Amino acid sequence: MPDESRDPATEAFVAHRNLLFTVAYEMLGSAADAEDVLQETWLRWAGVDLSVVENQRAYLVRITTRQALGRLRTLGRRKESYVGPWLPEPLLTTPDVAEDVELADSVSMAMLLVLETLAPTERVVFVLREVFDVAYGEIAEAVGKTPAAVHQIAHRARAHVAARRPRGATSPAESRGVLDAFHRAVRTGDLQGLLDVLAPDVVFLGDGGGVAQAALEPVVGAALVAPLLAASRPIQDEAATLRPAQVNGHPALILWLGGEVDTVVALRVENGLITGLYAVRNPEKLSRMERTTPLRR
Repeated sequence: MPDESRDPATEAFVAHRNLLFTVAYEMLGSAADAEDVLQETWLRWAGVDLSVVENQRAYLVRITTRQALGRLRTLGRRKESYVGPWLPEPLLTTPDVAEDVELADSVSMAMLLVLETLAPTERVVFVLREVFDVAYGEIAEAVGKTPAAVHQIAHRARAHVAARRPRGATSPAESRGVLDAFHRAVRTGDLQGLLDVLAPDVVFLGDGGGVAQAALEPVVGAALVAPLLAASRPIQDEAATLRPAQVNGHPALILWLGGEVDTVVALRVENGLITGLYAVRNPEKLSRMERTTPLRR
């Protein structure tokens, strides 16, 4: 990464760094891999003749996209051998992310899981066009396709995502109310309280990565998910602390055990009920949970 000596290349990279990280993270679902992509982007950017660069932001996004696309294909092979469900790496986010509804929607755990169902090029095109409003011509140059082909890919990806994305709108105030009720019920092991806030068809996904204990298959239905949460041993541990937080721009709970983050539980709330619970326990994915990560569009 660049040092703090403010030459023009460093100035430009630092000015756009949060944007580039967000682009890479939305394409990969992994903060660690997004950081690696930024490192590769910097190495290539440092060798560019800036006098021939008309739009530094667009040029940097193009480099980042190409690096992310290559890594996305590698990640796909890595996920095939992953133990249990694979969940995106959660990020502790600042209030401004939640206030930008489109950004919060695009980085939510639920949306990142939807993006996982796209082919690599479809995902990259969707993110650039729908989230960052990049022109079709610029996207075409970044992914090595014609603008006409990018139009078709974008149309296909948009339809694919629309059929799978969360539908029931919930206001921030309502989401906070659901989180508060869920927090109380989980903390006290209140089975009925859990059933009151869980949708009948709620889906619970746990990611331990073969390192931490977690459900190896999705748990579906409030009748199964509520007892699982009410009897959770880590949550009921006397040394455990359960705190509400904003994770990926949405309500979540963070379980601290022995002074360290043990589990992050992100919520998908639709029409006032929890339809998705995403519990990340793999310690390799929790390293950024003690500080906020700035995200930008």
